[in-house]
Formats: sequence, structure tokens, C-alpha cells
Amino acid sequence: MKVLYFHQHFSTPKGSTGTRSFEMARNLIQRGHKVTMVCGSSLVCKTGLSSAPVQGVRRGMVQGIDVIEICLTYSNHDGLFKRALAFVRFAMKSIVIAKQEEYDLLFATSTPLTAAIPGIAMKFFKPKKPFVFEVRDLWPELPKAMGMKNPLILGGMSLLEKLSYWAMRGGVALSPGIRTGMQRRAPRKTPIELVPNGCDFDLFHPAENEFDAAKLPIGFPSEGLRCVFTGAHGLANGLDAVLDAAKVLQERNRPDIHLIFVGDGKLKPELVQRKNDEQLDNCLFFDLLPKDQLSEVMNQTDVGLMILANISAFYYGTSPNKFFDYIASGLPVLNNYPGWLSDMIHKNQCGLAVLPDRADLFADALIRLADNPQERYQMGLNSRKLAEKDFNRADLANRFVDFLELNVANFSEETPAPPRNEKS
Repeated sequence: MKVLYFHQHFSTPKGSTGTRSFEMARNLIQRGHKVTMVCGSSLVCKTGLSSAPVQGVRRGMVQGIDVIEICLTYSNHDGLFKRALAFVRFAMKSIVIAKQEEYDLLFATSTPLTAAIPGIAMKFFKPKKPFVFEVRDLWPELPKAMGMKNPLILGGMSLLEKLSYWAMRGGVALSPGIRTGMQRRAPRKTPIELVPNGCDFDLFHPAENEFDAAKLPIGFPSEGLRCVFTGAHGLANGLDAVLDAAKVLQERNRPDIHLIFVGDGKLKPELVQRKNDEQLDNCLFFDLLPKDQLSEVMNQTDVGLMILANISAFYYGTSPNKFFDYIASGLPVLNNYPGWLSDMIHKNQCGLAVLPDRADLFADALIRLADNPQERYQMGLNSRKLAEKDFNRADLANRFVDFLELNVANFSEETPAPPRNEKS
């Protein structure tokens, strides 16, 4: 079959963001299918294309994937209006491409939620072609939980969510909570498969060599307990919790514990300013790194930090890439919020989970990891064992492809009626 795959933030491992779509597309190709990937442009994404765009679009083959890059720049540093405009423009151009391209199945992955728009539109233009929608975050629940109150924006998200679930033939969820939310909102008997993020063993693996400063950013600590956070520095990440713990560590005279941040985001300047103002020398900030270089950093650290803001919608409704990179690298994980990842850490003894908003407990956990190297070593072994047992990306990618094949095979030409607004 030919899959028309929409992911605005698609990237190869040369980029500094998740590569799930790249891996899923490659697995589709290995299974004998063809993939056309429609994506946008971003500072953190590397599509693999470098040719000059023609009318704002560049197209070419990247490791067997037919990539169509819509050259609309996007950055997490942009304001809400500018980011929303980029999402909408991408969706509108995607509709045009979906109308022009031949395909057997249209697949779209969020975020943003506007990624579903071409699938919704093709329900009218190509009703005999199935649409499968992958949900990475539940919208509008998450924005609402994070404090968004604009009724027009929330109402628009709610409508788009309903249309997405009406139009899709099947759904893919990245966490148990997302799957439950989709099942609650989608039409009865809509198949929804749980395919969480997985571990890329080609990139991430336990350290094989001694400390090598030549492979690391300048200023990277060579001694002590090195604890790393990788990824976005935004509101959702709640990274002030790490700086709060850093302050407690200073008060307890533990300069041997280093808290390392690798990445970028809208709040990074504020975090760096706070570090400087409070003289938190145990906090070190480094720029974004491509995934293939990030693996070198993982091999020179001792603990992975799984941090999110204390928002209940996150507990079972997220599937963070960084967690799977940590366990693939054989790192014990320190987690600061409850939920399915915390439960998994407890069950598999692959790290520690502390209560949110408790800097003292966070510091206690860091000190325990620093002072008990043998326990830390065993946790790392357990992390890798969990990665191999339950989160091998190759196995998850096969489950993903099986589900798409099944949706094409079982697709009915009958189209349900559009959703009606419920009476209040």
C-alpha cells in the first residue's frame, strides 16, 4: 500500500527532536509499502532535504521515504498567534497535497491537532480512502489544564477534536491515558491501538568506553554524579523544580551532584537567568544536540531526569521521548510526577520517583543515587532490561504497521454521518 503520512515536525536522527515518524516510515518501507512524508520546517528538525524549494516546497527521497517539505518555519520561541498561524498554513497546504497525491491510506500524527485537517478534508474529497489519526497529546484537555481560558480557542480545539475522531477509520495512542481518552470520544467500535514511543537501540545504548571529553560540549563535568535532562525547556516541562532541588543541594553542601540541561525552549533564558541570579553553579545549560550526538552525552551521564509540571493531565496522558532514550542508554531515571511512567519505574526498579513540588525529596533522591553507586548501577541494568523487553522500537513499529494494514484491509466504504453539536 501507499501511505500518505503527515507530520509537521518530522525529523531524521540528524535533527534535535523525536524520530518516531522516521522510524515508523522506514519500517513501512521494509515491509514492502511506499511512504510519502509531508512535513514542515523547523530549527530542531532535519528532513534530510537540502535542495532549493520550488514555490515554497522541496521534495526528494530520504532513505527510501518520499519527503515533501513545506517550507514554513516554526519555533517554540514564537508567540501563540504566530505558531497557530504556522499550524493552520501547514494544514491548508496539506489539503492541497492530499488532493493531488495518490494513496491507499492517509495517516496523520499530532501535535498540533491541526495535523488532522487533511484527513478530515479527505473524508469528503476521497471518502473511499481510510484515515488513521495518531494522538500524542489529548487536546483541548492539556492546554486547558495548563491554564488556557480563551473560549474561542478551546471551542475550536474541541470541534476539531470531534471532527478528527469522526473522520478517522482508526486511531493510534501513545500512552494508556491517551487511549482511554480517545476511546471515550471516538465513535463506538473505532479501533484504537496503543503504540507508545520506543527505544532506538541503533542510537542509544549503555556506555562502552571511559569518559571522553572530546565527544562532549565544552564545560561538561568530568566528575561527580552527572544528571541530565534532555528536551524542551517550556512551561509544560516544569524545570524550575530542578533548580529548586539544586538550591537544596547547595544548602546541603553537595557540589558533586551536577544537573545538566541539554535543549532549548521558550523558558530557557529565564531558567539560565535564575541560575545566574541564585548562583546555582551545579546547574549547567547546553545547546540543542542532534540525536546522534545526544547519544554520546547519554553515555557520559549517570542519571536521566524525567521532569514535567505537576498537572494531572500529564500523569497518564504523555509519552515523552526522553524517557525511552534514558532507559535505552541504561540510565536510572529520576521522575518527579505520578502516573504510568512512575508506576513503571517502581515496578521495574529502574530509578526513583518522588512526589511533585517537593524540592527536599528531589534532593534526597539525588543524594541517594550519588552515594549508592552499586544500587545506581543495578537500576541502570534494570532500565536497559525494561527497554529491551517492552519498548523495542522495531517490535512497536511492526505493531504499528500491522494496525495500518488491518485498517486498509477492513475499510468499509460506508461513511458515518458528521457529528452533531450536543445540546447543552
